[in-house]
Amino acid sequence: MTGPAPAARARTASGRWIEEWDPEDERFWAEKGERVARRNLAFSILSEHIGFSIWSLWSVLVLFMGPEYGIDAAGKFFLVSVATLVGAIARVPYTFAVARFGGRNWTVVSAALLLLPTAAAWVVMEPGTSYTTFLLVAVLTGVGGGNFASSMTNINSFFPLRKKGWALGLNAGGGNIGVPVIQLAGLLVIATAGDGSPRVLLAVYAPLIVVAAALAWRYMDNLLTVTNDTGAALASVRDGHTWIMSFLYIGTFGSFIGYSFAFGLVLQNQFDRTPLQAASITFLGPLLGSLVRPVGGALADRWGGARITLYTFLGMAAATGVVILASQRASLPVFLVGFIALFVLTGLGNGSTYKMIPGIHHAKARALGLRGEEAAAYGRRLSGAAIGLIGAVGALGGLGINLAFRQSFLTSGTGTAAFVTFLAFYVLCCLVTWAVYLRGTRTGTGSGTGAAHGDPAGQRQQPAYAGV
Repeated sequence: MTGPAPAARARTASGRWIEEWDPEDERFWAEKGERVARRNLAFSILSEHIGFSIWSLWSVLVLFMGPEYGIDAAGKFFLVSVATLVGAIARVPYTFAVARFGGRNWTVVSAALLLLPTAAAWVVMEPGTSYTTFLLVAVLTGVGGGNFASSMTNINSFFPLRKKGWALGLNAGGGNIGVPVIQLAGLLVIATAGDGSPRVLLAVYAPLIVVAAALAWRYMDNLLTVTNDTGAALASVRDGHTWIMSFLYIGTFGSFIGYSFAFGLVLQNQFDRTPLQAASITFLGPLLGSLVRPVGGALADRWGGARITLYTFLGMAAATGVVILASQRASLPVFLVGFIALFVLTGLGNGSTYKMIPGIHHAKARALGLRGEEAAAYGRRLSGAAIGLIGAVGALGGLGINLAFRQSFLTSGTGTAAFVTFLAFYVLCCLVTWAVYLRGTRTGTGSGTGAAHGDPAGQRQQPAYAGV
């Protein structure tokens, strides 16, 4: 997909367009850029926040679906899996929509589209509705998952490299927090109106969607300098680092969104919690994971994304071990400690992995001999193309987690087997992160990324991407 030429778009596009944007210029950033970027960040977060809430809508609605709905645990896990899958797929076209229509314009459209699944859920949420109908409405909620990709692509263009970890972490964290917020709202509805009143929750969110769209229209901007670069997209697909980072993002964000959707169902089906008891706990893990995502970005800015990502996966493996032990012993308190630790660690890893993406491409620019704005432009071009694809593939991890839980509960009645699988995956993520981005190399060995940089024979050096 390619957008209109900048000159043509300037003549035909309605709304606010910024023709020149150079955030790497410190004077421009201080005089104008930072103020504009922060304003766009704030309203991008609001829209993405509502998008995440609607994407995770079925993680809450299944708590309202008692025995009278005739849907077992496996069926409910499959409902949230469908929403996860469609949201992941939607991230690809949403990434390109920013350049095609403008970041501000697409934020308005993508926010308004959230009214469709909200209205559809209002119509079907009652006993007697067919399972196929529920599946179709779950498909519609996937549009909320696409909001993340367009929002991150847009904000990536507004901020300089030195601020990207913080900005992308804050943008994503503010969006991610839409998951626990709608779960907390669901808790309040169940506690006050009862678990037979799902339409109260939907009535709360419909006007919020309208507000988010209206504020984006009033206060955000389009960047004329952002265009869809087919060459960059193809280069991103061919770049091995895109797929390596997608794999790592499955481990961080895929775990976050998968656990967010599944947490309440696991509590209900493995520990016999009532809808109210499950809802009173479900929101806590996603809330903490969302709040620490900017921290992960900031730590990555300071210490390097690869290093923080490695430590995160080590922690996730340890926390998963705790969850497995608690699951085997049927200890809810220990299970909650391990599971909530997992959420916190996924949040940190979400921030650090997204910091790595622009860092990798800036490192490649330096390896090609590019410097200054030329290197920055190269990094922005390729990282912008990679972000959407990595976000889409990473979100598929949420699908994998819910399908693993579905199979585990079908075969054994608990989630233990699924957690064992997750533990093995996190160990593999540790090895990949270390081997590709942190391992020192020796000149002439042909291994790693540092061998081409001319260190004296026999001396250790950091790989080219060690600072990402």
